[in-house]
Amino acid sequence: MSDEDELVPVDHVPEGAELLKIRNLKIEATAYPPGEPPQDIVIVDGISLTLPKGRVMGLIGESGAGKSTIGLSAMSYGRGGVRLTQGEVLLNGAEIREAKPGALRRLRGKIVTYVAQSAAASFNPARKLMDQVTETTVSARGVARAEAERRAVALFTKLGLPDPETIGNRYPHQVSGGQLQRVMTAMALCPEPELVIFDEPTTALDVTTQIDVLAAIKDAIRDTGVAALYITHDLAVVAQVADDIMVLKAGKTVEVGTTDQIINNPTEQYTRDLVSVRSIDHEEKAPTADPVLRVEHVTARYSGLKRDVLSNVSVALHPGQTLAVVGESGSGKSTLARVITGLLPPSKGRVTFAGRTLSNELAGRSRDDLRELQMIYQMADVAMNPRQTVRRIIGRPLEFYFGLRGRERDARVDALLDEIELGQGFADRYPAELSGGQKQRVCIARALAADPKVIICDEVTSALDPLVADGILKLLLKLQKEEDVAFLFITHDLATVKAIADSIAVMYQGKVVRYGPKSEVLSPPFDDYTDLLLSSVPEMRLGWLEEVIEHRRMESAGH
Repeated sequence: MSDEDELVPVDHVPEGAELLKIRNLKIEATAYPPGEPPQDIVIVDGISLTLPKGRVMGLIGESGAGKSTIGLSAMSYGRGGVRLTQGEVLLNGAEIREAKPGALRRLRGKIVTYVAQSAAASFNPARKLMDQVTETTVSARGVARAEAERRAVALFTKLGLPDPETIGNRYPHQVSGGQLQRVMTAMALCPEPELVIFDEPTTALDVTTQIDVLAAIKDAIRDTGVAALYITHDLAVVAQVADDIMVLKAGKTVEVGTTDQIINNPTEQYTRDLVSVRSIDHEEKAPTADPVLRVEHVTARYSGLKRDVLSNVSVALHPGQTLAVVGESGSGKSTLARVITGLLPPSKGRVTFAGRTLSNELAGRSRDDLRELQMIYQMADVAMNPRQTVRRIIGRPLEFYFGLRGRERDARVDALLDEIELGQGFADRYPAELSGGQKQRVCIARALAADPKVIICDEVTSALDPLVADGILKLLLKLQKEEDVAFLFITHDLATVKAIADSIAVMYQGKVVRYGPKSEVLSPPFDDYTDLLLSSVPEMRLGWLEEVIEHRRMESAGH
């Protein structure tokens, strides 16, 4: 018998039967430190779990916890050259670690399927959606193309996609991010697998879109009876879809239990920290001085577009305060930042700063304009030169704006490193030697080096794990109190807004639809969009998703 004929016998596992069992799993990789011999490092250390058919287990933890690596081991797959060096991975009692290549090819896509974090990067842009959704069902399951398409249309309908009969004729770029994520879920369910691995399937989505995708995933899991591993760093999200949760840290198990136990009665401190994340106590501050920054009736569009991206936008930011600009992708938040910083000249309106009108063009602004208005970007990875040390990165503004050199510059760099709670030992490291949170702290220090009056923070915590993001938010609030700097905080995360804002501007399709002090903006009555936005923020409690869905169903029915 060839290895093509061998297949792990896990078809049609009855609901409740033990489907996936991982015992004492150890996964290693080889690191190549510069100037040193290769070193074996342990990524997953002694993990064990059991998943019955029809249940969902959430794997939660910060980046590097081993979540995705464990999930992919259920396909006997090691991404990036990692090796499964110890333990067992059993599907319906059969060991898959030693399965031959042909058997694994048939296992992946037939018995076990995978939903990636970025659907946009997972589809072939040159092929229609229907061709890609049905491909594995036809090739691995041997299902006729017509039957595969019937299944796909049924799943499109179940997942709430528009025009389910014809959406498969579109190409990936012709649907939204949330729709594409649901199409990918349909692709994973179409072969009628026994196990689906969901790897951060809603992390890149706006909260309003995330609700739709979460609800669709939960309904599809329930209706098809598959087992699922749901990987995420957001405990509030996994609480809505999982029956059981495994909390991971640095490749080891911290705690395992039912979702109810993990959320309401965690036993480990790390789990309690995850449950209490974003519980920052920030009292709203009232304005005590004239605004340091005013945006007045600004309208703007990008070259080549026929419509305005910003329309008659007016907001103000006071010294020592935080204005949160919130809205979904495409609402105009980052475009507003580009107008304020001079990167996109407005067609109408003006920006005033510290009592003076700013030039619409970056080239027309003075050195003080540039120094006093700083920006921290979402992706710290691409905001720093990888060939420069932390000392050089933070020291550059000190040289450029204040002419500091040598020991005087280095002393100020050391003071800034202490201020951002990293310490002077990080001065000679390169960006590649820092974690995500450490990189973002360095970017904060670089902005502070210019002694600014205003810092624009553009989604500075959205790429970070919750505990790391929590630390960054607390640091920003501490620095604001010490330095009296004002923050314009751009985000789509309402939990962040509630934690740090003094005033809020809600944006939708290029317009400010609600604006004022936080206490007023977050108090009813709400306009329709703000109500939708606020109701879409996942809460750390069981049953929240069902309540939101029922509320929306009642509203759409006119009750």
